[in-house]
Amino acid sequence: MSTAASQPAFDPPRRIVVMGVAGCGKSSVASALARALGAVYQDGDAYHPPKNIEKMSSGIPLADTDRWPWLDAVADAMRVSPGPVVMACSALRRTYRDRLRGGVGSDVFFAFLDGDLALISGRIAARDGHFMPPSLLQSQFDTLERPAADEWALAVDISGDIDASVMQILQHLRRG
Repeated sequence: MSTAASQPAFDPPRRIVVMGVAGCGKSSVASALARALGAVYQDGDAYHPPKNIEKMSSGIPLADTDRWPWLDAVADAMRVSPGPVVMACSALRRTYRDRLRGGVGSDVFFAFLDGDLALISGRIAARDGHFMPPSLLQSQFDTLERPAADEWALAVDISGDIDASVMQILQHLRRG
């Protein structure tokens, strides 16, 4: 599958969040998915205030009080986007996803990038230049609440490459 921009042969959701723990590939999958859908790509990390980045860079997990303003900024960015948007955002807990849904004011589809600790640890060890240290990965898994059956979401197996993950999402969306 090519991740080049194209027009999908179906009506995809206008608001998609590619979610999961640090190092699962949110940014890579979300940007490739946005290209495939002809949507705008945004990265939730860009909406973190400097104090959140400093905390995480120092190996300190964020508390909910740190996350609420950030999630509100992410939701605002999706809400005001004039066209379809694919946002990379951890959205680890249901309350965070509920906050995003409420702030967007419309349906949001969540693509949960699902992988185990060993796989994602290896990916984090191989990347450079990200503010999130490997030491925080376990805290991300501890916080994670997989999307429930009543949420509009898909668990995406990330054991393959980026194109395989994007294809899983596109196939799911095409089926409706």
